[in-house]
Amino acid sequence: MTTMIGTTAVAAPPRVVAQTPVGTPPAWAIMQRRLFDVMDEGWWLFRERYCLPDGSLRYAGEVPSRDGADDFYEAFVNWPVLYQLGGADDLLDVSKWHWEGVTRQLTDLGFLVDEFERGYDWFHLGESMIFFYSLCAADPGDEVFRDRAYRFAELYLPGSPAANYDPATRTIRAPHNGAGGPRRGINDEWRSFGAGLASMRPFGLPLAGVPGIRTWTDLEDPAKADLMGAEMVRRLGAGDVAVNLAATTLTANAWLYDHNDRFAAWTLEYLDAWQQRAKENGGVLPDNVGPSGVVGELHDGRWHGGNYGWAWPHGVYSVGSAACVAAVNGALLTGDPSRLDLARQLLDHLYERGITGTVDGTEMSIRDRWQAELGDDTATPTLLIPNRYGEEGWFDYQPPQLGLPVWLWQAAFEAPDRERLNRLRERSGYDWRTVRDFRNKEDAGHEAPWLAYLAGDNPGYPEAMLGVALSQVQRRMDLMEADRTDPADMHVHHWQRHNPVATEALLQLTTGTPQLLYNGGLLPLRILYLDPDRGRPGLPADVAALVDTVEPDRTGLQLVNLSATQTRRVVVQAGGFGTERIDRATVTTATGEYPGPAPAYTAPSLRAGTETIVVDGNRLEVTLPPGRTIRLDLELTRNAYRAAHLAPAAD
Repeated sequence: MTTMIGTTAVAAPPRVVAQTPVGTPPAWAIMQRRLFDVMDEGWWLFRERYCLPDGSLRYAGEVPSRDGADDFYEAFVNWPVLYQLGGADDLLDVSKWHWEGVTRQLTDLGFLVDEFERGYDWFHLGESMIFFYSLCAADPGDEVFRDRAYRFAELYLPGSPAANYDPATRTIRAPHNGAGGPRRGINDEWRSFGAGLASMRPFGLPLAGVPGIRTWTDLEDPAKADLMGAEMVRRLGAGDVAVNLAATTLTANAWLYDHNDRFAAWTLEYLDAWQQRAKENGGVLPDNVGPSGVVGELHDGRWHGGNYGWAWPHGVYSVGSAACVAAVNGALLTGDPSRLDLARQLLDHLYERGITGTVDGTEMSIRDRWQAELGDDTATPTLLIPNRYGEEGWFDYQPPQLGLPVWLWQAAFEAPDRERLNRLRERSGYDWRTVRDFRNKEDAGHEAPWLAYLAGDNPGYPEAMLGVALSQVQRRMDLMEADRTDPADMHVHHWQRHNPVATEALLQLTTGTPQLLYNGGLLPLRILYLDPDRGRPGLPADVAALVDTVEPDRTGLQLVNLSATQTRRVVVQAGGFGTERIDRATVTTATGEYPGPAPAYTAPSLRAGTETIVVDGNRLEVTLPPGRTIRLDLELTRNAYRAAHLAPAAD
């Protein structure tokens, strides 16, 4: 077990000065700064086109009974992340303005109580809350958001008036929950679940064992549609479900402010409860627990069949994501890598049951995702893993979502987690080095070529990935320009599909971190940059960064100042939540008579060297004179300090 030893160090960091002239600027550096610029143009255009003066969204369409609040927040979900990486100075205030405006809007529509979801499932709640978590991380000094973080987390603690949690059974009392407490039942739109619900048909029947209903066409009978709806209310609308594990991020986020033991205790208690249920189920996380705390109580003893569970509609896409989110939270709070075992065992169970097949030739519920991610390789035999489990066993085989095992590796950097990724690559029929031009809902999906880059066999990845990001942002800009949709006709996913902020490339390349787990994950960055001159997080203007080495005890990166006239300073912090200690830093040096005499046609050659300095803290300040670059090789001790929301220091 790894033990964290005290609070995060924030003393004045050692300082180094970049000495090496940039010479010919690296293409990746120019492209990276262009990406920052175009996204800052993009969110401004998005705001002008889709938002009202109070920060809310222009919308006049139908309002569902329970579903939809997440989609309003998802319009801005990664804006605070862009700010934290180095986006425009005013982006933080704009992001808060939109959060406030959308929160008022959703309150008026009846979705929220005291600024929090009245009661819905954590598959969707997790999607909406990552906007809030990112705001907290981007500005830890904001007392208003800190107080909100406490208030929201309190909703799930024992003794809360909301009564979401039952400490006797260690369960959240309903699949739909929130500020209004346990909200039993389902969406009103599903109370009669008929064959006309075409969008749900690819996922099959929501429940097994309903008398007289064995196929989708049986739902054409109104009486059977009513019966299915009634059974959904009874069996999917009560008890605890595995996707509620994503609620642990709510308490973990509050804990990051001041390490309140009450928030940590509930997070770990709830995680332990599900860990025990998985152990009793042969290592596979069950998806449902009845009101008395018994697995399968509402499903005739079945460990599968709960709301957003293994059988319907998404399987590993919802259950696996929640397990990884909670497991990473457990590791973040304790520094103990064994907290990841809940998700590790689950994924290994699925991978062991993988088969070889093609996307084109295999029946699956979500095909368009893989058509974008794999392109022509949808016809190539590759590893397919079961996504769902029903009466006949495992089914719905699809390629593995790499974001899940990547985050297990990121959370602990233990050798077995890296070996798991290596085995997945070996079993894949497609070339992991290929970079395809797409952007999915999670702003993710390029983990394979990034991992190949970090392994040293995909050297062109930075330029290729930045090119994809620029292409996708431009497409969103063009979509906005061409958009003439009336707000009364808008789908609630309309804004997500036009959002021009794409952070996957910047997260990977500047911080050495994958895109966050979309259904409720925190974002513990491998590297966080701070601008001491502006007293804020993010790379300073003109500065580009490239992380090319990510190892358990080592991070390697290059910094480039593209300005020809301005000196920039940047503080490099090990760990976005400050958990790592930089023991030593080996930095590049250059000596010689640069720029040389004016009559010479070329600059003189410089003698390249290195210098190793002792840091013994989690921050190192780098001064970058105009047109200079430096490489840093950081030797790290992991989990030297407790994770925390840390405000940047200004001087």
